[in-house]
Amino acid sequence: MAKPDLSVEISGIKLRNPVMTASGTFGYGKEFSQYLDLEKIGAIITKGLSLRPKAGNPTPRIVETPGGMLNAIGLQNVGIDAFIQEKLPFLRTVNTPVIVNLYGNTLEEYGALAEKLDRLPEVAGLEVNISCPNVKQGGIVFGTDPAAAAEVVGLVRRSTSKPLIVKLSPNVTDIVRMADACVSAGADALSLINTLTGMAIDLEKRRPVLANVTGGLSGPAIKPVALRMVWQVSMAVTVPIIGIGGIMSATDALEFILAGATAVQVGTANFLDPSAAQTVAAGIEDYLAKNGIGHIKELIGALRV
Repeated sequence: MAKPDLSVEISGIKLRNPVMTASGTFGYGKEFSQYLDLEKIGAIITKGLSLRPKAGNPTPRIVETPGGMLNAIGLQNVGIDAFIQEKLPFLRTVNTPVIVNLYGNTLEEYGALAEKLDRLPEVAGLEVNISCPNVKQGGIVFGTDPAAAAEVVGLVRRSTSKPLIVKLSPNVTDIVRMADACVSAGADALSLINTLTGMAIDLEKRRPVLANVTGGLSGPAIKPVALRMVWQVSMAVTVPIIGIGGIMSATDALEFILAGATAVQVGTANFLDPSAAQTVAAGIEDYLAKNGIGHIKELIGALRV
């Protein structure tokens, strides 16, 4: 039997397989190049970029929790200009699509970033992180208010012709309503989910473990929530969905694909095994071959309910 076909397409971005790296867990790509073959995964998604460099939150800002980890890195990054000058030259040498994750604290910042990235032919698409507070609107998080989410997505849509992926926050009452708002505003695809808000406490000190008090929970602990949200959203929208949340193995990835995801992102697993994304991709291929499945598309949304 011929090798199974793992290729998928996300709004015009052709991926050799459905495995991407989750933003914030894979640096800018080069950091992991000694641990895996970057041309054996579907796409590289960069650490979230802002207009100006950001130092992030004070330490401690990572703590392990049962079934996962909490992080309050604070979106530390080199800024868009340093990314273009220092990080992009390496990414040009890799034959794998590069998707840039971006965020802002005002609408204007999102628009300015999108305009800068739109001019870079090496960037295959944009992933917009809307889990950020709008400093001009009293700190309301863009991704928890449908109107605010639609406003930022609409602005980015007008600022770029590149494929636009919006990363949804799970910290909402109705994930389908948020998804609908983003698609209506111009999102070509949706990534879900971002981290769940959580905290850890040091009993002896009677203080929060994280200097920021709260952080984002990721890892296997959030997988059931992520699967449920991917399934719900897949039945409500027609754009491709990228599943994220506790994907540690090919089995995890295939569950998201059955639930309706066209592609997946490997995140926390990269901290345990820096070659995790390649291992997951190989495991998907093995599963298809063993089960006589010719194309990964046969499994997308094939969940029997």
